[in-house]
Amino acid sequence: MLPSGAFGGSDSAIVRPQASDTLDYEGELAVVIGGAGRHIPLPQALSHVAGYSIFNDGSVREYQHKTPQWTVGKNFDGTGAFGPVLVTSDELPGGARGLSIETRLNGNVVQSSNTDRLIFDVATLISTISQAITLSVGDVLVTGTPSGIGHARNPKLYLKPGDVCEIEIAGLGVLRNTVADEFIAGRDIEPDHLSPGAGQ
Repeated sequence: MLPSGAFGGSDSAIVRPQASDTLDYEGELAVVIGGAGRHIPLPQALSHVAGYSIFNDGSVREYQHKTPQWTVGKNFDGTGAFGPVLVTSDELPGGARGLSIETRLNGNVVQSSNTDRLIFDVATLISTISQAITLSVGDVLVTGTPSGIGHARNPKLYLKPGDVCEIEIAGLGVLRNTVADEFIAGRDIEPDHLSPGAGQ
């Protein structure tokens, strides 16, 4: 689960945190839930979808490997992005199948795949997740990323200030973001004990 502060919209800055320079891109299909439910049967799962969008599930790889749980590496403020639009499910093939997905970094293709190659299709994700968690209207499920992430490359390819990352999914448009360091992006928060007047 991602807190709302972890991601911004299209054309906003993706923030490389002060804590690490291992920020990586992940182009993914996003599924927006339009009908609440628990224990949703597989044949009914797609009726719970409001629509689809694009997600850059920015990941701080160093922090993913600090503990057995990857959650913290996905939750740094401003490291991801979501958008640019919501396309309703009736405008796309069922389960958003057969859509090309491509991630470009500074104009160079770094991920290229198709939603037909998802390990778990949208209906399976919804049905399985709902066995454990009640899905609510407005929840966003992020479906997983194709091969080509920067961490798996040799040499590794991490995001750096000034980079432009674009993720395009057929029928959903292009999610475009520049990368900025935390201080430059205006996300630097001064600790309370260093604030003017603290301790007085």
